[in-house]
Amino acid sequence: MFSFLKNVSREMKKVSWPKGKELTAYTITVISTVAFVAVFFAIVDFGISQALNAFFE
Repeated sequence: MFSFLKNVSREMKKVSWPKGKELTAYTITVISTVAFVAVFFAIVDFGISQALNAFFE
């Protein structure tokens, strides 16, 4: 177990962590993508609901 944690620590030192500007850009990209997908599926869901309501009424 100690050997495993030592290897993990060694590998983590090799990781290239993003700088502040990169992190901000990545965060904005992720939030924008999630918001777009949420709105898209909300519109699709609304459309399907309206179509089914019109069909069954």
